[in-house]
Amino acid sequence: MDLRRTFLIFVPFAWLLLLFLIPFGIVLKISLSDIALSIPPYTPQLDLSAGWSGIVEYFQALDLENYVFLTQDNLYFLAYMSSVQIAFISMVITLIVGYPIAYGMAKAPDHWRPTLMMLVILPFWTSFLIRVYAWMGILSQEGFLNQFLLWIGIIDTPLTILNTNWAVYIGIVYTYLPFMILPIYAALEKMDGSLMEAAEDLGCSQTSAFWLVTFPLSRPGVIAGCFLVFIPALGEVVIPSLLGGSQTLMIGKVLWEEFFSNRDWPVASAVAVILLLILVIPIVLFQRNEQKQREAGR
Repeated sequence: MDLRRTFLIFVPFAWLLLLFLIPFGIVLKISLSDIALSIPPYTPQLDLSAGWSGIVEYFQALDLENYVFLTQDNLYFLAYMSSVQIAFISMVITLIVGYPIAYGMAKAPDHWRPTLMMLVILPFWTSFLIRVYAWMGILSQEGFLNQFLLWIGIIDTPLTILNTNWAVYIGIVYTYLPFMILPIYAALEKMDGSLMEAAEDLGCSQTSAFWLVTFPLSRPGVIAGCFLVFIPALGEVVIPSLLGGSQTLMIGKVLWEEFFSNRDWPVASAVAVILLLILVIPIVLFQRNEQKQREAGR
């Protein structure tokens, strides 16, 4: 039993070590290096071949030049703020759209639920890049959306949607909508329907019963869906590059430019480290809050 328990604990920790901690350590090391005209384009400051004395000298002479540089250029601050804003608004829109869909799926007859589930995950059967390119055709001035609005008489001239933040919101909501629907559906599908009946028997209307019973019980699914949408949307590169214009500023695009256009790997790594901290800190605080609530409920 002890060996089994040790194995079960070892597997996730090994996964975390190999796919997160070691890559993060490499990126952190590069962020503390100096740019150089070489391959790779940076000069490491930490020399492990010198042994423990080399490590001590490294930390004694450690400078945060690349991180200081990020605070001196407003471009990076604006990119972080713009990315957080776009990701948060997209998350809220996705929640507003996805929750009723998940609720309808959970209330549908049992024989319809597999079909509805398949329809939700059906877009994943097509390449993500192809779907984004399809939205470029839909949202362009000569695209299907403008032609349809002109045909029904809502507009007189084509709208400029492509290469704006609106196109980015549409692309992110469309792309990550299943990540919001599925966790909420999983939470609602397990809910006991008799709880709603009991609330209505006690005098609650359907609306008040929903907000007092259904929504609180679906809170874990809502939180999971929000994280699954917000985290990848914050670092999104493809959607703002293809659907957003030159005025669309997101940290993912800045990160790409630093790595592949400017070839400034140390600064790009510093940008990536800060982006990771922005994502990790709220998750850690949320987990601690959840743990305190569970302990208080015992």
